[in-house]
Amino acid sequence: MHGNSPKSLRQDLLAQRKQFAASASYCVTQEAIFASLARFLADHDAQVQSIALYCPIQDELDLRAPLLTWAQSRGDKTLALPFARPDKHLDFYNWQEGDLLIPSRHGVLEPDPNNPRRPQVSPDCILIPCVGWSSSKVGNKTHYWRLGYGGGYFDRTLAQLRKAKPNLLCVGIGFNWQKLEDAQWQAQTHDEPLDAMLTDSGLLI
Repeated sequence: MHGNSPKSLRQDLLAQRKQFAASASYCVTQEAIFASLARFLADHDAQVQSIALYCPIQDELDLRAPLLTWAQSRGDKTLALPFARPDKHLDFYNWQEGDLLIPSRHGVLEPDPNNPRRPQVSPDCILIPCVGWSSSKVGNKTHYWRLGYGGGYFDRTLAQLRKAKPNLLCVGIGFNWQKLEDAQWQAQTHDEPLDAMLTDSGLLI
């Protein structure tokens, strides 16, 4: 179905996502994920003061509107966006609606790291878009794994951040149909597990 390589798998999944984003069922699925996100925010209110989100590319689900509503209705909450460093790690900077964003070399809109009014943030929760995703059982615990674009930015960043912040919540954002079986793709040793997946089925933990 997807060929034999992660590259061809990504290409197929991205083509499917483009088709899905133009379909009639997309809006219903989007609203289901927004509702699950609202429940997640309510359930983790005490734990999560700052959330790192993303500027969507290639038909990724856009969470900016519901997260802005959440942050603006709660004066003590902070949003942040990632900035890709040359060493392929991510830093996160405070983001507010209307901020000037700069396209990266990958075409992703990023905050200006030199803006003195938008300091660097160490988020309590990172929402990470998935090209595909999978799950595996270890004892009674389910691990979730992300297939991304292949750059390794999130894996390097999470490995570093978790050492300093063990309670960091890393939540993948994806659709049910993006779930992969072992025969299609398996996580590698350098892949960092996600703590949960937020899909149209709700929060999977």
